[in-house]
Amino acid sequence: MDHTTLRLLFVFTDLILPLLVGYALKERHWLSPRVNDWLIKFNIRLISTVLALLSFWVLPLSWTLLLVPFFAFYLVLVPGGLGYALFGRHIASPLDRGAYMASAFLANWGTLGGVCAFILYNEEGFAYTQLIATFTNMLMCLVVFPYARYCQLQAAGRSSAHHSRLKDLRDMFLTPNQLCLLGMFAGLALNAGHITRPEALGPVFQSLVHVGAWIAMLPVGFLINLPAARRNVHRIWRLTALRLLAMPLVTYGIVQLLVADPVLRHTLIILSCCPTAINAVLTARLYQLNVDLATASFLTTTAAYLCLIFPALFFLMH
Repeated sequence: MDHTTLRLLFVFTDLILPLLVGYALKERHWLSPRVNDWLIKFNIRLISTVLALLSFWVLPLSWTLLLVPFFAFYLVLVPGGLGYALFGRHIASPLDRGAYMASAFLANWGTLGGVCAFILYNEEGFAYTQLIATFTNMLMCLVVFPYARYCQLQAAGRSSAHHSRLKDLRDMFLTPNQLCLLGMFAGLALNAGHITRPEALGPVFQSLVHVGAWIAMLPVGFLINLPAARRNVHRIWRLTALRLLAMPLVTYGIVQLLVADPVLRHTLIILSCCPTAINAVLTARLYQLNVDLATASFLTTTAAYLCLIFPALFFLMH
């Protein structure tokens, strides 16, 4: 089996299949909401932390890496900022606004973006996506989780003068959900200290990638409520246009001017139109936001990406 076929197979085995299994477990009542919530926390607090440590431990340290955070900041903060300025700030409910903003901030760069870049540009395109996705995960901890927590506190009426502002800030930034940052910093410290990662941890990392994908996707399948998602589709059409149309057009203009490497340039275009991330749904569940709204965005943009956007990119960039 060649590498392209294998990567395409991973889209099914690591993305679609656990989603279907999670949905089936819910429909047959074989998994409880309590266990499902435990799986979400286990993935974010343990699996993601270990993966961050192992990946940063062997990340090649060079001056080129200084550019990667800027691309990651752009891919997260620009759609998030535009989404808030144009639509998000007009949403009255903090729980709806938090779910909307998580869907605007987070896209499926690491899984779908990585596979699509690999299909078009082999290992080089895949490496660029994984490197950028590493820093977007950091921003998820530093920006998206705290904002989601802020919306949760606001919905609970915790923004009044009767509550400590300092405690609210501590609740936003110092939670177990930020543990993956410690994994990143630990990996970088080992890397900078020229401590070689044992070869035996390589297969462990590869296995954890697939385990993490299952533990991330299965709870999303469990959370899918198709009737509720359909009722929310009309509420996310602006978000869909922002994610799949506005971002690719803006990115195309920017990379034509600033990026000389054609593989990196085209990879950034692929990443700019990736659909709403699985992590947006998990964030909504983790902070008790409107899960159905985030799910509607995830399902709608993913279907459009797989059926329309990536086939178009394949023929235009191949």
